[in-house]
Amino acid sequence: MTSVYVLKNLLSNMSLLLLIAYFLSKTENFKNLVTGQKDTLANKLKMAIVFGMIGILATYTGVSVKGALANSRIIGVLVGGLFGGPVVGLVAGCIAGFHRWAINIGGFTAVACGVATVVEGMVGGIVSQRFKKAQNNWAYAYFAGMFAEILQMGIILVLAKPTTEAWELVKILWVPMVVFNPVGISLFVGFINGIYKEKEEEAALQMKLALDIADRCLGYLRKGLANPEIDEVVKIILDMSGASAVAITDRKQILAHAGTGEDHHHAQTPILTDLTKRAIRTGTMVVANTKAEIGCLDSECRLKSAVLVPLWRREEVIGVLKMYLDREHAISDVHITLAQGLARLFSTQLELAEIEYHKKLRQKAELKALQSQINPHFLFNALNTIIAACRDKPQRARELLLSLSTYFRNTLAHTDSFIRLDEELKMIEAYLDLEKARFEEKLKVIIEVPDEVRSFLVPPFILQPLVENAVKHGVLPMEDGGVVSIIARKGEGDIQICIEDSGVGIRAETIRRLNTDQMPEQCVGLINVQKRLKKLYGEGYGLRIRQKNHGTLVMLKIPDWVEGDFLNAEAVDR
Repeated sequence: MTSVYVLKNLLSNMSLLLLIAYFLSKTENFKNLVTGQKDTLANKLKMAIVFGMIGILATYTGVSVKGALANSRIIGVLVGGLFGGPVVGLVAGCIAGFHRWAINIGGFTAVACGVATVVEGMVGGIVSQRFKKAQNNWAYAYFAGMFAEILQMGIILVLAKPTTEAWELVKILWVPMVVFNPVGISLFVGFINGIYKEKEEEAALQMKLALDIADRCLGYLRKGLANPEIDEVVKIILDMSGASAVAITDRKQILAHAGTGEDHHHAQTPILTDLTKRAIRTGTMVVANTKAEIGCLDSECRLKSAVLVPLWRREEVIGVLKMYLDREHAISDVHITLAQGLARLFSTQLELAEIEYHKKLRQKAELKALQSQINPHFLFNALNTIIAACRDKPQRARELLLSLSTYFRNTLAHTDSFIRLDEELKMIEAYLDLEKARFEEKLKVIIEVPDEVRSFLVPPFILQPLVENAVKHGVLPMEDGGVVSIIARKGEGDIQICIEDSGVGIRAETIRRLNTDQMPEQCVGLINVQKRLKKLYGEGYGLRIRQKNHGTLVMLKIPDWVEGDFLNAEAVDR
């Protein structure tokens, strides 16, 4: 009997074994076994039994050679060790090895082959960690198989008696088994790699689906869970996921339910099932495989399996996303991956929505605080002017009081962050009327604002501090006074406003400190306007200040929002 004869029979038997392994790799049970939770003892034992049985099958399909067997038993036990780790490799080797010894097929090599089978399983387990990290693990498996088969040849030479017969046997078997059995190992590894690739592709598809669903739900989730349109979210998930029903709850009640069971799973009703309460209490995913596990109180309910995933905000469970199917034991890894992906995306979006909401509240509070710093400053100067006029010019004092009341009436009438430019100009005119009363001919004012831009929206008190600076620090220090100009023009997508004075000018150091946010706190006007513009519109909308030969030019841009545009933007943002 030659090595060629043994090789032909070995390849034939290996082909049968690999065919069985291929069909096995296409079954859901085997896929779940290989890709499931390998760290559990129960799963390890299951894997060991399956791969040990493959080893036993290889024993029965072996070919008799000189009172021994040429077989591919290594394929089952070594692959089991590679994918399952040392425990699986050892137990699978013991199962197949004990069987090889117990049935005593092949006479004088029974003990040696039984021991060698255990060793081969252990080799697979020992190198499993490096095998899993290898880029081409099929090649790694091939060389691991060669090493294990060489060990088997050595064990036969040591344990099989008589030694001369063992040596004659090894001379016939070593080429077919050492060189070609590893080929079968590599092919089997390829089958299992295909399972992992298939699972990865399924997971990728589910994550893409989750992203597509989240994208469609984004506008609704911005408003939080407690909004009337949350039912649109469950309808989108139901339509795109293929589930029988979808529901979302908060910690106390059902917020929305779509699909099967709508007749008794009503929104705004308290959570009754222990399953949902457990998901909220523990903050972990819960899977129900039967109608009884779901625990619906309606005996006619057609929902028979479910996966429930908590929704989180920071470190707190705020609700549950539930996906139902109308068949028992129907929740697969695909459904779990989708539900978990959606829950993570929804949780992130809900947390971002809350952060954005608080950010807006903080910005509004800061703007109110900045505005409140301006009002007392202006009021103090205005009252001093009116008090001085009351002595000699009571009629003028009356007019000034009307100007002051106009100013504050416009201020108090607008609690929003924006007013029309026309209203801002009325406040400025009232302010200038008071200032002109103080300084008479020293102050001249030019206002050139076309009607086409007067309806655009601006933040209140965004121009008044600049005009006040032009009057107080620019014109009034001049012995003969000067001119303050307010000029507005419509640009490409914005309004360009210039406040110019013919006064003493501004120091270059002041401009530098303003642009680097190093202005002293007493410079209230410029600081406030600069901060408000940047907070509302971004860095590109800060003040631009230029020193002139006689005076200072302050320029700013504001997006050309009209009232309708702003209201629509606010509605979408909310």
